[in-house]
Order: sequence, then C-alpha cells, then structure tokens
Amino acid sequence: MAKERDNEVKETPLMKQYNAIKAKHPGALLLFRVGDFYETFGEDAIKASKVLDIVLTKRANGAASHIELAGFPHHSLDTYLPKLVRAGNRVAICDQLEDPKDVKGIVKRGVTELVTPGLSFNDNVLDKRKNNYLASVYFGKETLGISFLDLSTGEFMCSEGSQSYIEKLLQSFSPSEVIYSKAARAKAQEILKDQFTTFHCEDWVFQLDYTYDKLTEHFGTANLKGFGIETLEHGIISAGAILYYLEETEHKEVKHISSISRIAEEKYVWLDKFTIRNLELVYSQQDGGVPLINILDQTITPMGSRMMKKWMVLPLKEKEPIEERLKVVDYFFESPDLSEGILGHLKHIGDLERLISKVAVGRINPREMNQLKRALKNTLPIKEILKESKNSSLKKLSDQISSCEFLLDKIERELQEDAPMLIHQGGIIKSGVDDELDEYRNLANTGKDYLVALQQRETQRTGISSLKVAFNKVFGYYLEVTNAHKDKVPQEWIRKQTLVNAERYITPELKEYEEKILNAEDRMLAIEQKYFLALVLDASEYVSQIQQNARILATVDCLLSFSVVAKKNNYCRPKIAETDSLEIKDGRHPVIERQLPIGEEYVPNDIYLDNESQQIIIITGPNMAGKSALLRQTALIVLMAQMGSFVPASYSRIGIIDKVFTRVGASDNLSKGESTFMVEMTETASILNNLSDRSLVLMDEIGRGTSTYDGISIAWSIVEFLHNHPKFRAKTLFATHYHELNQLAEDFPKIKNFNVSVKEVGNKVIFMRKLKEGGSEHSFGIHVAQMAGMPNPIVLRASEIMGHLEKDKEMNAPKDRIKDMPKSNYQLSLFDADPKFKEAQEMLSAIDINTISPIEALIKLNEIKKKLGN
Repeated sequence: MAKERDNEVKETPLMKQYNAIKAKHPGALLLFRVGDFYETFGEDAIKASKVLDIVLTKRANGAASHIELAGFPHHSLDTYLPKLVRAGNRVAICDQLEDPKDVKGIVKRGVTELVTPGLSFNDNVLDKRKNNYLASVYFGKETLGISFLDLSTGEFMCSEGSQSYIEKLLQSFSPSEVIYSKAARAKAQEILKDQFTTFHCEDWVFQLDYTYDKLTEHFGTANLKGFGIETLEHGIISAGAILYYLEETEHKEVKHISSISRIAEEKYVWLDKFTIRNLELVYSQQDGGVPLINILDQTITPMGSRMMKKWMVLPLKEKEPIEERLKVVDYFFESPDLSEGILGHLKHIGDLERLISKVAVGRINPREMNQLKRALKNTLPIKEILKESKNSSLKKLSDQISSCEFLLDKIERELQEDAPMLIHQGGIIKSGVDDELDEYRNLANTGKDYLVALQQRETQRTGISSLKVAFNKVFGYYLEVTNAHKDKVPQEWIRKQTLVNAERYITPELKEYEEKILNAEDRMLAIEQKYFLALVLDASEYVSQIQQNARILATVDCLLSFSVVAKKNNYCRPKIAETDSLEIKDGRHPVIERQLPIGEEYVPNDIYLDNESQQIIIITGPNMAGKSALLRQTALIVLMAQMGSFVPASYSRIGIIDKVFTRVGASDNLSKGESTFMVEMTETASILNNLSDRSLVLMDEIGRGTSTYDGISIAWSIVEFLHNHPKFRAKTLFATHYHELNQLAEDFPKIKNFNVSVKEVGNKVIFMRKLKEGGSEHSFGIHVAQMAGMPNPIVLRASEIMGHLEKDKEMNAPKDRIKDMPKSNYQLSLFDADPKFKEAQEMLSAIDINTISPIEALIKLNEIKKKLGN
C-alpha cells in the first residue's frame, strides 16, 4: 500500500489526467493535446515514433520516474493521423475542452473522436475512389449476419447467409475494419484470418432485442419493414452492433446514415471468393498486374468510381435491369455530343457524396462549402441534359435529381468565392450580407485613415499644430499635446498622463473608436461564424436530397464510363437472353488485349455452350498456348455483359448466368499447412457443392497438383459428374493437359473436344492461340522449357525420355517402359540426339593429341564451338 501511495505522489497532475483518459481507451493510441502539441506517452510514444519517424524523448513523471514522449504540432494532425490509422491503429484524439487562459491549474480534456481504420472523415485517411467500410459480423449457429457502413458517405447495408457467402461479401467489399463479439473470437479467426484489422466488442452488444431497438431508435421507425430487413435477425444484430460501435468511438453526429438496405443475394450473380480472386476483378494477384476494374473504370467522379467497384462484384442476374443499363450505354455511345456535355459538367462535381456527409456531421469547412456550391451548380445542367434526352431511363433519372436552388442561391449570395479553409482565418462572408459585419470590416481596413482624419480635424479645430494620435497598451489610443500648446486643449478632453514635455488626453470619441477597432476582429469572426454555421444548418436540411443526387450522378458516370471504354476498345452490345445458351464470337480478353505490345493484335476466339448439345468443352493444347486466357475471357465477357457493359467481341448472346465458378491457377498456402493440391481440391469441392442450372464453370488443369494417374482420375470423374448431374447442367470449360480426357467426348454426347492450335516449323513451335475442334496430341512442354532458357543438356535428355515413353506405348505397360528407360549417359546421349554433336564428335576423333600444337588446338576448339552454335 505504501508503494502505491508513493507512486501516486510521484505522478504529476498532467500524467494523472492522461492515465485516467487512457484507461477508458486502452486499445487506442492516445493523442493528448498539450498546448500547441499532440503528445503520446509510454508504449504509445514508442509506437508513434516508429510509425511517424519522429523523435522519441523522455520527460519527468513526478519525483523519480521518467516516461517516453513523442509529439507533433497540433496543426500537423492531418499529416500524421493518416499514417497512424493506415498502420492499423485506433487513434483517440484528446483535445483541450477549455481555453487555458481562463483556467487555473489543469485544463479539462476529453476524447473528441476515436478514429479507427473503418471510421474516418479525414480526406488524407480515405481513398477517394474506394469506399471505407466498417464491417460487423455476427456468428449464429449456422447462419451468419454481416453489415457494412461507410461513415464517410452514410451508406449502410446488411445481409445474412452461409459462411461461404459471408466470406464472399468480405472479399467483395474489402472492409478496412471488422468488428465481432468476444465469444466468437475462434470462429472469426477462421474466416478473417489475418486479412483484416479487427476489434471485438462485448458479447451483450450482439443481442437481437438491443440491436433491433438501436436501429429503430436511430431511424425513428416503429419497425424495420420499410428497409426490407425485418426478418433478417442475424443481419439486424450485426447492423445494431455498428451503431453501438459509433457511440463508443465518439461518433455522435450520424444523421447522414438515413437508411439501411439489404444486399439482395437473389439479385446478383454468385461469385465465390476464389472466383473474385482468380478473375482479378478488383485486385491483381501479381505485383504490377492489371485488374479488370482498371480497364472499365474511366469514371470522372469519386462516387462513380466507388459505385463501379460495387457493380463489378455484384453483377446483375435479372434481364430487365441489365437491359436498362445497356440501353443507356448504347444511347451514350450513339450520342457523342450529349455525352461530352455531361462529362464537361461531371468534372466539376467532385466528391458530392462525402461533402454532404461532412455537412451532416458539421465538419465541412468554407472551402468545401464552395465545392458543394460548384457541385450543385453543375448538377442543374446535367439534370436538363438528361431531361431533354430521348432515353426514358435518363428522363427518369433527371426527375429524381433535386435542384436544391434555395441552398445554391444562399451559398452563392453569402459565401466568398475564395473563402479560406479555416473559419477563424476570416474573410468567408461576402460584403453586403450584414451591415454590422461591413462596418467592422471597414473599421479594420480603414483604421489608420480614420485616425489621420481625426488628427487633422482636431488640429484645425484647436489650432494645436504639434497634435498627434498614438497608442500604447496601458491607455489604448490617446492625443498627445506638447507643453507649448497646453492652453489650447478643449475642456471636454480628459487628461490621462503628464510627461516632461507633453500631456496625454483621451476623448469620448477616441474611446468609442478604440473599443470598436480593438473588438472589430473578434466581432467580425463571431459574425462570420454565425453566418457560416447557419449556412451549414441550412445545408443539413438537404442531406437526403443531395445523397440521392450523388447516387444518380454516380450511376450516370458509370454508364458513361462503359460507353467511353466501349468506343475506345471496340466493344459490342451483348444480347441478353433468358435461354440456356452462351454464344461469343471473336471474344477477346479485355485486360490482356490492352497490355499487348504496339502492333501485336489479340487473337479472338469463338465459344458456344448450351445445356443440350455442347454443355462441356474440353480444351487441350500446349502450355503457354492461351488456354487460361480463353477461360478467363469467357467469364469476364459474361460478367461485363451482366454489369451492363458492352463486351470485347464482334457478337455475343448471353443466356443469363446466375453463378460463375473458376478454378484457375494454384498457389501453396504453406503458412497454413495447405499444399497446392489441397487448395485446388478445396476450391473444386466448393464449386461442385454449389452448382445451379445456369452456372458457368471454368476449370484449368485440375489434378496437376498430384501424380499423373491420380490427376487424370480426378479430372475424369469431375467431368463425368458435371455431365451426369441429376439436377443441374452447368456450362463448363475444362482446360487440361491430360489428352486422355479427349476419350470422354466419345462416351458422352454433351462433351466436345477443342484444342488451342500450334504450328510446328522445324524444331520450333509457333502458338497460333486459335481454338479449333478436336483434341490435341502433344503438350509441347519440352519446347516451352527450351523457350524458357532451360540448359540444353536437360532439354535433350527430356526429349530422349519422352521419345522412349511414346515408343510402342500401346504394347508396353507404363511401368515396363519406365523400367526400360535408357540410362543417363550425357556424352553418348547428347551426340546421339543432335547431329551437330555427332559432327563435333567426328572432328574430335580425327585429332591426334600427340602431334597437335597449342595454336592448332585452339583453332580446332574454335571450329567445334562454332559447329555447336555457341
């Protein structure tokens, strides 16, 4: 006890206050405002100094102890805060809640905001072209609930489903932070792994009654039926937990979160997490790789770019909305002048969605308010252009745009065009808005002129030629008269100070002026703040209308982007059908074709699949011939069509697909103890367990992670399973190097063999990259090894082994052929395999080593070297 009392004595009042606040936010890095600095202490200081690369020092913490310290100036918060948050830290910002000038002793302090990776309004933390989602996951017995909130835009969504569906949504929306209950730690670790920044809340938060009430209280509704989530119990629990988390992190202004929507699984194409990754829709698997989003996203506005990413991972599977998008894209495609007109105005809109969120939470600054005005100003002509168009969907969008004319006029009338970022810098309200403000501004600007005029007037009136007006901190403004003119001083002047050679006086007029001039700046600031806050209050009445405008502008932006990309890359409008066939003519890979060297053209290919005659295509052909690209491009064309985009083909007829599965490429997950083969089989199992009648299945080199005969057996049985499935006839492209699978086409009517053709010229192989009917006999793997720079002896020995295995393969069993394999004798086998080596051997045999001179030996060696082509 005595020791504890000693510690209390040693602790300074400031550190006592710091420790009390830190105890309330133990998991957060605390930025503690001290004067003009934000300071960090102890472990926080060590962490901050490393992340921010700032100096780590020590300060006294009472009588006999020291504590680590690292800080930065308060005005640099916007520079340092993003670095801390991006490093995965939760940051509690603790500000001074009183003016230090008015307080004796310790200033009152408190946490004004807790910024986490998933909760921020800071432009430097946020990526303009990406949503910054906070996700909440609730783990039920079999069903999981999930919610996503982007605090910076107010977008709030929830859903529920199986673990695989939740994993797919997490991968699709890529949240910056995920919260869950303490009790679900083990389950959360299983699906979140180390891919997300996480935080766990108390278990009581994730209760249906509590969360339901939280949501209805927030939205001011009796129930949640109007949002379409009334029956989603698990989704409701996850969403209510997000509102609790907002309170806990001091985010109390949340009026802009005005609704919650259901992520309707039945409206969108099923893309499992493997498919999203394998097709590289939003992120590339390789460093420097290009995902599909980079090709399709030519949007002008940040909210358009964010919407495009949602469309990418949630393609539509209902004909009517797909056709509606395609009609608009077609209209833009055929109306270049109209498109240019809209694009010209979109360039001035900026991030309207996040600007209006800042209005709702009272964080908008004068410069941003002017940007809001520009956005509103440029929305009006877009509304008119859409209204005058001949497309019914665009006319409907025009009707849904709110002109917000009162707000626009008010900002235009009151706010200075070049208003600074910070309110206290002044000069944000126009002249003519407030008489008192104009008077103070005039005083501040013409103060010296007034004093000169007063001095001249009083000199003439009194005849005191040496009269001067001056100022000091003790008396303020005064009139100074030399002793020679003392007798001319008017009676109403009040003497204030006597000097050796002069007297100092004040007048009621001078005191009144002094009061005005000294208070002018403070009064100006107060009046400007009053007007600006009123402006923000007026703007907050338009939050829902402007959020709606932002959504419509984002939609127009995305559809315009599709038309721009279609024109630039020569895409065609797909025909969307309710049939079960998929027909693509001259299909191209949208990403690869843009990466080809100048002058080289992509080789297009045709694909036809249906449920009756050609359900499964087995594609054989050499490695590097383009099998994988063909598989991927088929899926990408289907997904682009169902997003509402034109596609890279000369013709396409897409029978709507409801699920896309891919099993392409393989990578070991060694850190988790999973081999290539294990990963491959897990992904394949996920496909076979989730099939539907309108599925598109793409399988590339299934079974290559194990022995040849195991691989052939697995691949063979998978194809049979897909063909003979009792319920579903999934359209399948099956690329393989197992030529034995070509036999399946003879036994099953809906399986067809195709190969990616090659041309042999001498000992070289030219990849034609063209899909042709029929199976392929060779894989040309040895030629590929040679092209990759494999040492010559290895290539030649491989040729010898392959020649032996292929010789009389019908007569011998595989084991016998391997047993009879000629032994490796490089000297003999090299000479036997290549005629050049034969000639070199003959030249060497003809040399008499005993009689040849050193010079002749070098000449002969050079000849042999040339003969071998080295």
